[in-house]
Amino acid sequence: MFSARLLPPRFPKPALPDVIDPFWLTLLVKMLASAALIVCASLVVERAGPLLGAMIATLPLSAGPNYVYLAMEHGDAFLRESAIASLVANAATGAFTVAYANIAQRRGLALSLGGAFAVWLGAVLLLNRLDWTLPGLIALNALVYAGCIVATRRFRSAKPVVAAARRWWDLPLRALAVMALVAAVVLTGRLIGPDAAGVVALVPMVFTSLVLILHDRIGGPATAAVMAHSLPGMIGFTTALITLAVTVIPLGAPLALSLALLVSLLWNGSLVLLQRLRRPAASYAR
Repeated sequence: MFSARLLPPRFPKPALPDVIDPFWLTLLVKMLASAALIVCASLVVERAGPLLGAMIATLPLSAGPNYVYLAMEHGDAFLRESAIASLVANAATGAFTVAYANIAQRRGLALSLGGAFAVWLGAVLLLNRLDWTLPGLIALNALVYAGCIVATRRFRSAKPVVAAARRWWDLPLRALAVMALVAAVVLTGRLIGPDAAGVVALVPMVFTSLVLILHDRIGGPATAAVMAHSLPGMIGFTTALITLAVTVIPLGAPLALSLALLVSLLWNGSLVLLQRLRRPAASYAR
């Protein structure tokens, strides 16, 4: 038998957190998803044109982690209210897109993006002062995006300028820039308090990242064409938000989030298919 004195002393094991804060995991996923989405969209724009790039950029792959985080932390009822609140920001994003598309025809990156943000911020502050119901927000977004599509139709045919030769570090740099932007915006919103964070969280990061990558590379008018083509895709994103708001209580968050993603995928896929069906018809008519 061994003496108790010969046994090594027992030290308490360091306490480990029972659950890792999902915020940090969500932030990492959002950074990676945003980087993949924007880099892929920018490459598609350069090689296949603005429509396909815009359809990729308007998929909810970057916004998705936010809603998963809200569902994990706060439950289905809170997720429903968040989806309804997102429709306010969604309408302001339409104003951001139109403002950039107009300014970018003759101005550089800083002025174009700065002017678009000024319009976006004014729209957010104005719309947040009003009390909205879900039917009212559906009508608001329908009117906003119908008007935005008409207002930017003339910008869709712009051709890109000749882009500079791509170097080996170009794609990693694009990805890192997008990840840094996402991290800066999300962490700023977490640190500066709930009131300002509510505004910061609504920043259209996907479109901002896409503009930062494409404006100097293919030119302002061509980037404006991408923004103009994104507006029909944003109708799918809007419908996905409405789907989430309507179905999350009866179906639960996992199924509602999956259904919202499916709605967006089907909408954007149908737009691409419709465009491809129109091209042979146009060629035959000529």
